[in-house]
Amino acid sequence: MDPRTNPYAPGAGTPPPELAGRDEIIERAEIALDRSRNGLAARSLLMVGLRGVGKTVLLSNIARQTEARGLVTVVLEAPENRSLPALLIPPIRSGLLKLDRIAATGHLARRTLKALGGFVGAMKIKYNDIEFGVDLGSEPGVADSGNLEHDLIDLFHELGQAAKEKQTAVVFFIDELQYVKEDELASLITALHHCAQNQLPIALIGAGLPQLVGRAGRAKSYAERLFEYPEIGPLKDSAAKKALVTPAERLGVHYEEAALTEILQHTQAYPYFLQEWGKHSWACATKSPITFEDAVAATELAILDLDASFFRVRFDRLTPGEKKYLRAMAELGAGPHRSGDIAHLLRKEVQAVAPTRATLISKGMIYSPSHGDNSFTVPLFDGYMKRVMPQFS
Repeated sequence: MDPRTNPYAPGAGTPPPELAGRDEIIERAEIALDRSRNGLAARSLLMVGLRGVGKTVLLSNIARQTEARGLVTVVLEAPENRSLPALLIPPIRSGLLKLDRIAATGHLARRTLKALGGFVGAMKIKYNDIEFGVDLGSEPGVADSGNLEHDLIDLFHELGQAAKEKQTAVVFFIDELQYVKEDELASLITALHHCAQNQLPIALIGAGLPQLVGRAGRAKSYAERLFEYPEIGPLKDSAAKKALVTPAERLGVHYEEAALTEILQHTQAYPYFLQEWGKHSWACATKSPITFEDAVAATELAILDLDASFFRVRFDRLTPGEKKYLRAMAELGAGPHRSGDIAHLLRKEVQAVAPTRATLISKGMIYSPSHGDNSFTVPLFDGYMKRVMPQFS
């Protein structure tokens, strides 16, 4: 069939042609943000899940809808090895400029820009990765102490007051939140807690790997009461079929039921993989309907594509010792696996491989669903490890 009209969109955060099975979480976010804008108690949301479940897509979708409804969005991604202040400063400035343009009287947004200027000056002394050359002025004594926790409280307080004056809310959308350092995450949580206590319309919709729940709890014990932690997992079969079928049907193309069953078996209904299999099933088919044989052929091509890109970019970041650890996990199956069982396969003591385990967790390759257990953060990665390292020794 015509590759020019292939409707499927595998990619990092690429919006799928049909966002299926996520209506409930979108509704929860909208309710929370509307309550925040109206000065009512609401818990922010931290969405957690494995790679490939569509957290980034969902976060972007909610951010777009939020801005369309008149709220001010501050959107950023937290990469590894960047400080929180360096990440926050440019998008907060953009958010404040949006806030200042909202048709309402008042001067608090401009005052908050000066507070941000003081924050920039204070943080540049402490964090050497801040690159911001715009002179915003300053508001002496506000957010300029150099203590991140105290200054974020001041800055968010000013931001919340400005949003309240404009009868709106400011919503932070932060992806890959598990990469924020724990002490900096604690400062962010404290500032959000201050806003909640003072009924200021500041909210956070975050996304991250499953370890984010534990990191937030360690950073501040009250985080479990400040946030909801909706788990974003694979789709239900009905939603997974809808994600495949609806984009094709818009173009007059249908699937045999056996083809859908084949695809769901291999993808385990993970949204990213559904897009890969859909793309290749379309490419393999010569006419409608897409058949079981087309889906079987697509499986081989999809796995080759994943091995060359989605899986490979993660594998290439690993040291030889980390690769051996993950290969031992793969030998045991999809998981979760006890640390002792992995160490036994490696013929080492648990304490000897603990540093490797810790590094893999910090890199976002594995997580601990419960004490002493280990699981891959990337679905189907056990199969990849067996293909790329066929011999385990």
